[in-house]
Amino acid sequence: MNKSLALNADLHCHSVVSDGTLTPEALAERAYTNGVQLWSLTDHDELGGQACAQVAATRFGIQYVAGVEISITWLDHTVHIVGLGIDPSNPGLIEGLRQTRDGRRNRAQAMAEQLSKVGIHGSFEGAQLYAGNPELISRTHFARFLVEQGFCRDTETVFKNYLVAGKPGYVQHRWANLENAVQWIRSAGGVAVIAHPGRYHLTALQMTELYERFKDLGGLGIEVVTGSHSPDQYHTFAQIALNYGFMASRGSDFHDPSESHTDLGLLPPLPSNLTPIWSVFH
Repeated sequence: MNKSLALNADLHCHSVVSDGTLTPEALAERAYTNGVQLWSLTDHDELGGQACAQVAATRFGIQYVAGVEISITWLDHTVHIVGLGIDPSNPGLIEGLRQTRDGRRNRAQAMAEQLSKVGIHGSFEGAQLYAGNPELISRTHFARFLVEQGFCRDTETVFKNYLVAGKPGYVQHRWANLENAVQWIRSAGGVAVIAHPGRYHLTALQMTELYERFKDLGGLGIEVVTGSHSPDQYHTFAQIALNYGFMASRGSDFHDPSESHTDLGLLPPLPSNLTPIWSVFH
């Protein structure tokens, strides 16, 4: 196998700065223990963990790539765009992310009001206890509260019964748009990647529109091997990467030792016929 493809790269995970449960330093240690050679912390709409992650990665001898995961609204659906190799001090990116974070608190309060109507009280305050960064209170924090209170056995069950379209606690939010997200990433010196494309409830035509517009804007990659994709989806999105000329990324989307489908660094390698996104950095 191509040595570059065999590299143990994990370019998608989250710390307590967004909706993960471990500090950037603890994630770096976990990545090191699991043999990760190239790592990126990609917190949601937030750069506050980047400096700590960089220092910790250097201490463990891991090559580090600064990253972020930007929430966008595409055809009334939430889609995530990962930025890799960014400059975390870039003013345009910082301001764009600040704008994207605005409104989360109001959305969270509306979610809590909905949950109270079905007999679940105190969810806003309860979710806040799980949010390491109050600006980034999210559905994940509400899900952990619902598990802790005994309404569901785990967060996966929460997202089948609450906090999703048509269920109690769901409130749609308008995020950034695709054009802005890709522009912010590119202006900060980074490359844009569509995160976990297998997760979106979009039609084939809507996904085609997303790929084409993303490519037109200068987007370079898609995640092929990721924690929420099945082995069959690895092959599906490998073919899509080839069809559109996208580079391929690999990342666990790790949030928590008990919640996440896949641990840091434990994914299979990318299919051998792809160009890895880390060829840009490594």
